[in-house]
Amino acid sequence: MAALALNGAGEGLWLRADRQTGGRGRQGREWVSPPGNLFISTLVRLRPSDPPAATLALVAAVALEEAVAVFLPGAGVTIKWPNDLLVEGAKLSGILLERSGDAVVIGFGVNLAHHPESLERPATSVGAHAPAPNVAIVAQTLAECFDRWLGRWRGEGIAPVRDRWLARAHPRGTALTARLADGEAIDGLFHGLDASGALILRLADGAQRVIHAADVFLL
Repeated sequence: MAALALNGAGEGLWLRADRQTGGRGRQGREWVSPPGNLFISTLVRLRPSDPPAATLALVAAVALEEAVAVFLPGAGVTIKWPNDLLVEGAKLSGILLERSGDAVVIGFGVNLAHHPESLERPATSVGAHAPAPNVAIVAQTLAECFDRWLGRWRGEGIAPVRDRWLARAHPRGTALTARLADGEAIDGLFHGLDASGALILRLADGAQRVIHAADVFLL
């Protein structure tokens, strides 16, 4: 998708693979990609009037949560900052954003029929909680949800996206650890998002720490 973006592909293009041989997540981690799961990317062409590009991470998260909830009613899907979906604390999906010129490529990986076992952190799939849905139908649902939330992001700003994200996140007071790029690990309690969508942690001494980039894990 990055190559298509550089070659002038328009916004609204979606590219889905039945299987990936080089799937990856944050910081180049391997993303297991068996058939029956969803591997799909789209791109957004940034406009001068758009909110900050980084906040597209929240747009992607709320769109995917809305789409997945159609197939997991009542399962308690939650969002972990910035855009992972969890079910009962286990990871259901991952989203990766990459800047390519004036475009942001957004890749979604969702465990529909399968999920990896014996990882450091637990994973799950839609199929572990309900009948595994048709991949093409999930892809279409996601495209519709994303288009709607992208329109709100452009027309109303980050506020409604942030509100939806917070409504679908784990509760305030959830214990988290944030691992920064320099290796520092910060333990704290989830205290919401600031106006820009950055994570706020409440530390043991009562101070607040605003996190703009990190790997975040439930404790």
